[in-house]
Amino acid sequence: MAKKDTTIYLCDQCGNEFPVWSGKCSLCGAWNSLKELRIQNVGTKASKRSNRQVEPSKISDVKVDGFSRKKTNISEFDRVLGGGVVPGSITLLGGEPGIGKSTLILQVASAIGDVLYNSAEESIHQVKMRADRLNIGNSSINLLSETSVEAVISLAQKQRPGLLIVDSIQTISSENYDATAGSIIQVRECGIILQQFAKNSGIPVLIIGHVTKEGNLAGPRILEHLVDTVLYLEGERFNDARILRGVKNRFGATDEIGIFTMQETGMMPVNNPSEIFLSERQAGPGSVVTVILEGTRPLLVEIQSLVMPTNFGYPKRTSSGFDLNRLNLLAAVISKRAGVNVNNYDIYLNVVGGVKLKEPAADLAVAAAIISSLRNKPFAKDSCFFGEVGLMGEVRNVTREKDRSKESEKLGFNSIKVSNIKELVNLMN
Repeated sequence: MAKKDTTIYLCDQCGNEFPVWSGKCSLCGAWNSLKELRIQNVGTKASKRSNRQVEPSKISDVKVDGFSRKKTNISEFDRVLGGGVVPGSITLLGGEPGIGKSTLILQVASAIGDVLYNSAEESIHQVKMRADRLNIGNSSINLLSETSVEAVISLAQKQRPGLLIVDSIQTISSENYDATAGSIIQVRECGIILQQFAKNSGIPVLIIGHVTKEGNLAGPRILEHLVDTVLYLEGERFNDARILRGVKNRFGATDEIGIFTMQETGMMPVNNPSEIFLSERQAGPGSVVTVILEGTRPLLVEIQSLVMPTNFGYPKRTSSGFDLNRLNLLAAVISKRAGVNVNNYDIYLNVVGGVKLKEPAADLAVAAAIISSLRNKPFAKDSCFFGEVGLMGEVRNVTREKDRSKESEKLGFNSIKVSNIKELVNLMN
């Protein structure tokens, strides 16, 4: 007698399953995140698995001789990965449509060679057209346009490529589940199948994933837990600069970034990104330079502020590349501790180049930019500010100050030291 299909409820935030629906996920706390899924019963192998004998290995007996990364010779890509592609690893690359994910991955495939490239979104002829545009004629890249994950794995097991690329995880599906490609259950199960293949075969797998309108990777959160490395390709489609950000890496530093420029011949690495971010700077009131740390790399970026009298009862705060709540906090500290009242002014803040500031070391530069714009007085052109601002208005030390100062001096900037943001007023020209 055939078994009936099973109905479960899957949280699209954390990926956990529940037998009944509820308004709130009891594990991650997300509201209205449980989605109904019907799973076709295909039998079970539990009885066979329970009789399987397994033996542990002593860590001293595990040999890693010959275990080396595969370098792509794309300097910025290798930097974010921690030195190259690790054998048996699984990497997830996300980004907005048209940002250049497929272009970058095709360049990686050409650099590594011996690659099985499965493009379920495009035909092999479309991939070939992109390769011609990038002047890629590597005959060791095998193209495939298949939507069945089992068929892709079967071919990869026969060919044993040096790298398996899946573009994208939302367009392939497993034959064992009666659900459309891109659904939560298919994304999760295909991710599990690809992970098991990578670990069992030692063949690295690189997956491209779509992102939601909020900028997060589409699909259940468990997909990010399954993979070894999560990369995001960021930037404006109408700007040449692209930032490859590593938000998870089991084999290297997290929050490392790689800088590229999009050109006709593909994504070109930028060896000195600080010069790129400051190349078109026009020093003036509201323009300040700071040094941030992205992974292990210090970067000089420009922060611009525009302060205008508000036309309404409630002042407006707008920020691009900087946390809005942090901006409101700094505005309050400036008004209370620096003696510069910004309560009746709109504040517009922009981090040039599409960089997103996350560390508190940029606090002092943001405060300096706001005060400079309000007073309409610039700081010295070669000034560079970094430091964390406390609620008392004090400026605290930040990590790796010597490296920050060294990077700023290399580009002709002087690091400005102050103990309190009130001292910023006296530094303006």
